[in-house]
Amino acid sequence: MTDYIWKKASSQAVDERVMRFLAGDDVVLDRELLVYDIQASQAHARGLARIGVLTSEQANKMVESMNRLRAAFEAGDFLLDGRFEDGHSAIEAWLTDELGEIGGRIHAGRSRNDQVAVALRLYMKERLRTLASQCGVIAEVCLVRAEAEADHVIPGHTHLQQAMPSSLGLWWAGHAEAFVDNAALAWRIRDWLDASPLGTASGFGVNFPLDRDGVAEELGFPRLVVNPQYAQNSRGKTELRALDALAAATGDLRRLSWDLSLFASQEFGYLEVPAAFCTGSSIMPNKLNPDTVELLRSLHATIVGARGELEAVLSLPSGYQRDLQDTKPPLIRAFSRGLAGLALVPALLDGVQWNRQRLRKAVSPGMHATDLANEQVQQGRSFREAYRAAAAQLDSLAERRPEDSLEARVSPGGARNLLLDRLKARLQGLGKDRR
Repeated sequence: MTDYIWKKASSQAVDERVMRFLAGDDVVLDRELLVYDIQASQAHARGLARIGVLTSEQANKMVESMNRLRAAFEAGDFLLDGRFEDGHSAIEAWLTDELGEIGGRIHAGRSRNDQVAVALRLYMKERLRTLASQCGVIAEVCLVRAEAEADHVIPGHTHLQQAMPSSLGLWWAGHAEAFVDNAALAWRIRDWLDASPLGTASGFGVNFPLDRDGVAEELGFPRLVVNPQYAQNSRGKTELRALDALAAATGDLRRLSWDLSLFASQEFGYLEVPAAFCTGSSIMPNKLNPDTVELLRSLHATIVGARGELEAVLSLPSGYQRDLQDTKPPLIRAFSRGLAGLALVPALLDGVQWNRQRLRKAVSPGMHATDLANEQVQQGRSFREAYRAAAAQLDSLAERRPEDSLEARVSPGGARNLLLDRLKARLQGLGKDRR
């Protein structure tokens, strides 16, 4: 292993068992963060040159060297492994190997504390952008199908009991609006954490007039985390909010997956899940199981578990504590698994095939009772009186057509008035004018 960047003449001999425990999986996790760490280090080097701590030539050499490091890392020629304590030490070791004494100057004016904080914010910004985009694509697929299948009948359920005639348009639009909201939430949380902690060092500031605003602008941050202490105290807090956005999406995905799983069962028989998203049984030749749908349904548990793990770490006093290292694993694990699952959803939804005959047949006469009550209200009866009268006339509903029920559902958002244009407009307006 390369020498520890914190080691000095007075340091005692290092117990490698202790170091292995302290490092944990940090060097592996930092593979997800190294590109952001390099990006921030390059901006930091240019910022040091602007205040005279580095010469322009030194900063340029550092930037060029880190470009080579990034290229080697992305090509698989440089592996972040047990030779290094973490990604930060790997960058400094690379610079020192290539540039000698100049490479050791990169750490002036910063700490590993603000270095990891800025890398994590850059990571979360990109992952939240991806989350917003994925939610938007899911919403788009749902809106296309809502428009195409607006008139198709489906039994509406409450309490898992038959309720009223409904439409596939309404069902699709309901899931579409959920993911429009999820995209909006991802953008809002991204905007909320879009601030640079770089230049706050270990939580107390430094003795240089750092160009924090210029470095933040170069990194795409519109503002600073101003207070050095808060730069440390916000560790974990920002990660929790990012996971909130992810959990909102996977929570709605769980509900959607439940619908698909339930409706695909032989007892319902409303739809078929695309075969590409199913697997067979190892023992029962007749089985084709919607395993992808089921694992998408359980995906939310991974996010909730990560959030609980992260929350449990944060019972801490002000300032940096090494406990904060343990905020990285749940965050990275959750976004890696969560985004991979959400990426499958558009093709899954696009391939769902409905059994329209089975759907229409499943609408029983009693489901028209609310329509009958509302018709009597339109004739002048109070709703409570009409409700009781409709309950006494269930036998008279056998000849009613579910299509007529949908045609009469003209309230805003209802089956005949889905307001899909409003949902499309909201979706199109998300993410505009953002860095």
